[in-house]
Amino acid sequence: MIKNDKILSNIIAGQAVHKFYGGVVPELASRAHQQQIVPVVDSALKKAGITPDQLTGIAYTQGPGLLGSLLVGSSFAKAMGMALNIPIFPIHHMRAHVLAHFIADSGMRTPPFPFICLTVSGGHTQLLRVSDPQSFEILGETTDDAAGEAFDKAARLLNLPYPGGPEIDKLAAKGNPQKFTFTKPKVPGLNFSFSGLKTGFRNFVMNNQQKNPDFISENLPDLCASLQNTILEMLMENLKRAAKQTGIRHIALAGGVSANSGLRAMLEKEALASGWETYVPPLAYCTDNGAMIAIAGYFAMLAGDAGTQADAARARWKIG
Repeated sequence: MIKNDKILSNIIAGQAVHKFYGGVVPELASRAHQQQIVPVVDSALKKAGITPDQLTGIAYTQGPGLLGSLLVGSSFAKAMGMALNIPIFPIHHMRAHVLAHFIADSGMRTPPFPFICLTVSGGHTQLLRVSDPQSFEILGETTDDAAGEAFDKAARLLNLPYPGGPEIDKLAAKGNPQKFTFTKPKVPGLNFSFSGLKTGFRNFVMNNQQKNPDFISENLPDLCASLQNTILEMLMENLKRAAKQTGIRHIALAGGVSANSGLRAMLEKEALASGWETYVPPLAYCTDNGAMIAIAGYFAMLAGDAGTQADAARARWKIG
C-alpha cells in the first residue's frame, strides 16, 4: 500500500515449494497466487491502517512474467477496481524495478534524470536510459538468456539450493575469481549474451567431473567466484561503455541481481575510478515486491495512465 510516494505496507508471501524442484514450477506458482492473494491484500490493508473504500487506485503487474500468476493478479485487480469504482493501473514489471528508486525511504538516494539503469533479474538484463518516470530507452539488452538465469542454472548444476544466485554470491566471497577462465560471448552494440557462457560453464564442469568425480566439491568456492566474476565483468563492461557513449554519470542498479554483493562492490569500485554517482535500492526493494508496483502505479496515476478493462488485457506497457 502506498500514499503518494511513501510505502505504508509491503507484504510478501513466499513460495517455498519451488525449492524441492530447483526452480519455479508455473502451475504451482499460479495456484499459490490464488491461495494467497486475498490474505496478502487483507494483511496489507490492515498494516497500512486503511479500508478498501479509502483506496483511490489499484496497480498490478501486467507483465512480463508467468502467465498463470499474472492472470490471477490482473483478474483480482480488475474485479476489485470495478467493485470499488476506482481506476486500475497495469504496470510493466521491469519499469517497476527501476522506479523502486523513487520510493520515499530515509535510507535511499534518488537518482536525477536522466540516469542509466542496469536492470538485471532472472528473466531480464537491460541497460536503460531513464529520462523521466514514464520515458525509458533501451540502450542494450540480452539477446538470449538473462544474467540471473545464468546464475540459477549454474547453481543447479553445482547442486546448490534454490534460488541459486544468492548461494553463488555467498560462496564466491570465499573463492578465487581468477581460478578458472570462461569465454565471454561477444554481441553487437551494448547488448548481452549469456547462453554461450551458460553452456560453456556446463561443459567445463561436466568434462572435469568425468576426470574427477569430486571436482565440484573440491573447487566449489572457486567455481562460484570465477563464474560470478565473468558475469559481472560482462555487465560492467557494457555499463562503462553506455556511460561513456551517453556522457551520463548517474548510474543505478535494479532487479533481483542488484542484490548481489559482488555487483555492488564492482559498481562502487568503478564509481570511484570513473567519477560516477551511483544508486542502489535497499535489498527489500531489489527482488520482486509489491512496493515497486505501488510506486510505478503512483507515477502512472500522476501521468493519467489509468487502464480501461480493455487496455489491461493488452501488453501495451513496453519499455522503449
